[in-house]
Amino acid sequence: MKVALKIGLVLMAKAIAWLLLGLQVSHQERLPARGPAILVANHNSHLDALVLMALYPLSMATQLRPVANEHYFLKQNRYLAWFARQVLDIIPVTCEFSIKSASSKRHNHRAFLQHCDEALTQHQILILFPEGSRGEPEHLRQFHSGIAHIAKRHTNVPVVPIFMRGLGKAMPKGDLLLVPFVCQVAIGSALFWNGCKQSFLDTLVTQIHDL
Repeated sequence: MKVALKIGLVLMAKAIAWLLLGLQVSHQERLPARGPAILVANHNSHLDALVLMALYPLSMATQLRPVANEHYFLKQNRYLAWFARQVLDIIPVTCEFSIKSASSKRHNHRAFLQHCDEALTQHQILILFPEGSRGEPEHLRQFHSGIAHIAKRHTNVPVVPIFMRGLGKAMPKGDLLLVPFVCQVAIGSALFWNGCKQSFLDTLVTQIHDL
């Protein structure tokens, strides 16, 4: 049942991306054909993860794992929580501002990394938005360091920078109404862990800015 739901979601994502939004993709050949891999993109809309999932064939549906805010998706509404777990199959991440104690932060950080480790070991593809929450359309904010920690633990896994344009206008933050708006996805060349957290993050941000 869970597999059928995930395939149905990707099929719906394809209809939205290609038919309603007229999606245009640059350098699709750079997209990893299989996992393990990590897709890293800017975040402006709830459509972001769906559009990235739409780039893959239905046969890959169960291998696509969006990283998403635990509080927003799992703790506010039981129906949304069911959808996030059973259909999107998210890897939950807890935002640091919502964690009060240092011990809780360490525990949540370890749990998050363990979930990512398990997914990559199973040759899945993570979809990650290092900005954390959705921002202003086409405005790239500071990245959290989680992606660097994951890359350090998986030095042979490609990290693919992606820039998406138009999705923040097709479905802006706080708006559930989809507005048909031509959207673009530009895919960069894969990066690998280079041994230095700040250098890795700087290179990743620079590549996305260039896209």
